[in-house]
Amino acid sequence: MGRGKVELKRIENATNRQVTFSKRRNGLLKKAFELSVLCDAEVALLIFAPSGKAYQFSSHDMQRSIARYKSEVGMMKSNDQGITTMEVWRNEIEDMKRTVDDLEAKDKYLSGENLSGLGMKDLKQLERQLRIGVERIRSKKRRMIMEHINYLKRRHKDLQEENNNLQKKRNETSANVRYPKKISDGQPQPPEMRRRLPSPGSDSAGCIAGRCESARLPAISHRHTA
Repeated sequence: MGRGKVELKRIENATNRQVTFSKRRNGLLKKAFELSVLCDAEVALLIFAPSGKAYQFSSHDMQRSIARYKSEVGMMKSNDQGITTMEVWRNEIEDMKRTVDDLEAKDKYLSGENLSGLGMKDLKQLERQLRIGVERIRSKKRRMIMEHINYLKRRHKDLQEENNNLQKKRNETSANVRYPKKISDGQPQPPEMRRRLPSPGSDSAGCIAGRCESARLPAISHRHTA
């Protein structure tokens, strides 16, 4: 059977009332602590026992939380407002200093300094954090190396293709210079060739054909008269 619903009324028995107060007080303080850690909330809790004893929990400074509450609900007097504001800012600065000190201490722990004040549990946790950090760094390093290798491969392929294209153009240019194209009939000849070729019917043309007119003329004998 499940637990029945508890009726909310004053417990008459003093012993039972004190036991219930202790249990509920501890549970309330625990919930306040969990709320401040999980939600990053500023929590201030005040409990006064029937005997008059005070119990409190504050995630920050209790006086600062009370002053902040008064300022939010408008309970702060005008003449005390400036002094309370200065106290709030002073407490805020102290909290920030403590945060900076904690961060500096953690940074020294990660670099292997000031480890004398750490216990076995803290050292194991620090070792686990360092191991995870090293694995992440190595993974990032391997990824960067692979990306650089792929870039070099692509660059090498592009340069090789460019080199092949240049070599092909060079071979085509060399072939054109070594074996020029033959001038076909009907196409105009360059001026140099027109100057060198003799015109039809000239003496030079007959000599070129191998039949110089001077070669067919008979030799003239010269007679001396007495």
